[in-house]
Amino acid sequence: MKPHFLRWPTIAAAAERQMQAWSRCQEITDRLFAGQGTIPTGRRVWPYLAISREAGAGGSLIAEAVGRTLGWEVLGRSLLDQVAQRYQLPRPMLELVDETQSNWAHDILGTWLDSKVVPHEKYVCFLRHVILRAAYAGPAVFIGRGAQFFLPRRQGLAVRIVASEPYRVANLADQRGLSPREAQRVIRTIDHGRREFVARYFRQDIDDPHLYDIVLNVEHRGPGATVDAIVQLCQQAVVEG
Repeated sequence: MKPHFLRWPTIAAAAERQMQAWSRCQEITDRLFAGQGTIPTGRRVWPYLAISREAGAGGSLIAEAVGRTLGWEVLGRSLLDQVAQRYQLPRPMLELVDETQSNWAHDILGTWLDSKVVPHEKYVCFLRHVILRAAYAGPAVFIGRGAQFFLPRRQGLAVRIVASEPYRVANLADQRGLSPREAQRVIRTIDHGRREFVARYFRQDIDDPHLYDIVLNVEHRGPGATVDAIVQLCQQAVVEG
């Protein structure tokens, strides 16, 4: 094995290649914000619902119920399966970069040490392609992952699901068999990752209510009424569209 001081040029070269890849991905993101080239000419995006959710609020279950009622495909964690299959990537590697806080050591040194490591920027580029393909295929419900920022805003609806922290802690503790303290730690970690993910790649504040057509407090309304409200909103939007 080479001495550490002889390996630094190799690491530097790997870092340079990674930075170039990031730059290309950033150009794609910049075009999104400039309103250029999001949807190729002649391609149609079907009506869609993009659900943003606070950790522990039950947003994924609500999204699945809405999808069943409307007969729309529901895409949440299954987006990772599609990215893994389409780009021949290890599924566990995608878990590390899915709606998580970016990590310099992981994205640069990790890709140098293991070619199978997926940096955050590359994952976002792959995710965009998969989301667009799904939007071309038919009506869909997208769960998180910044889907609403990849798609034309007027073609779909954006909904934010929220609840108080005590409600979410109790909910997650019951679902995963955690203590309240453990559930609180998990919730804060997940929320922080999602907030940083949206801020870094879409330059938006995930808690800004102006990003959404409606913000629903599931603690006040209950899951069933929340599902009904979203379904009604989607049906109305499709008729009006």
